[in-house]
Amino acid sequence: MDTITFAGDKDLDFVAIGRLCIDLNANEINRPMEETMTFTKYVGGSPANICIGMSRLGMKTAFIGKVADDQMGRFIDQYLRNNGIDTSGVTTDRTGAVTGLAFTEIKSPEDCSILMYRSNVADLLLAPEEVDESLIKRSKVLLVSGTALAQSPSREAVLLALRYARKHGTKVIFDIDYRPYSWASPEETAIYYHLAAEKSDIIIGTREEFDMLERFDGNTERSDEVTAAQWFSYHAEIVVIKHGKEGSIAYGKNGSSQRGSIFPAKVIKTFGAGDSYAAGFIYGLMQGWDISRSMTFGSASASIVISSHSCSDAMPTVGQIEQYMLSSKQV
Repeated sequence: MDTITFAGDKDLDFVAIGRLCIDLNANEINRPMEETMTFTKYVGGSPANICIGMSRLGMKTAFIGKVADDQMGRFIDQYLRNNGIDTSGVTTDRTGAVTGLAFTEIKSPEDCSILMYRSNVADLLLAPEEVDESLIKRSKVLLVSGTALAQSPSREAVLLALRYARKHGTKVIFDIDYRPYSWASPEETAIYYHLAAEKSDIIIGTREEFDMLERFDGNTERSDEVTAAQWFSYHAEIVVIKHGKEGSIAYGKNGSSQRGSIFPAKVIKTFGAGDSYAAGFIYGLMQGWDISRSMTFGSASASIVISSHSCSDAMPTVGQIEQYMLSSKQV
């Protein structure tokens, strides 16, 4: 059976590092941003969403990051704490940086886009000396998001966190999370993504994100098998490659491959699917489930979130996912 072993002598299940921002989701759906007048505020950022998802699933969680000294920063910190997340690793910027904003446009279930404001944002100012080694030492899993590698000093903070994880036997999950507007060049992206992927036990991304990661590696045929084999030569035990509507394929180091199930959903928007999938998938692996069962659980979680207006607020509980799976038919 394809399972992963996590350290059993740690009092935290999961710690994430990286982006903390605000999502402003359009209330008037099925229309362009230019015609949208009202938005609803949610906590956002891929690692934040995944951490919230893990906490909703009953895991003991913590976050390492940085928020602005403003109303939005305080909202984020309070929301995390209200969701049972340890925020002792979240520091506050005092230089005048702001909270990143993501305005979402929902023209249709198939046509969604995000307008990002990422200049002088606090989360990218997390410094290496602000990374709490004890949180990583105490945790079974460290989740790293690729957006945190886009600029200094955040990228150095993440690389130090990876070093701490390997030092203390904490499993590393790398969510590639490529956002082109955050990077100076594709070459820079590939270099820093490589540094993170080489130290990771589980790597999750779309086919296009892996193409960016492997820019210099010669995989011109974009072969999933070649991609997986490359990272198995480092620390990786599982490589998950997502193919949009075609579903995901998880490759195990023992040579196995599993294609994820898909659940029907009344889709409102597409964003949030990856984060909710990751939370459900990671939760399953940490329960000792095999890859196939974990993927199914992650897919059901994703279907719940894409059927909702929010991402973070819609992250489901174990009971909600189990009920959804019982009432839905996989396709």
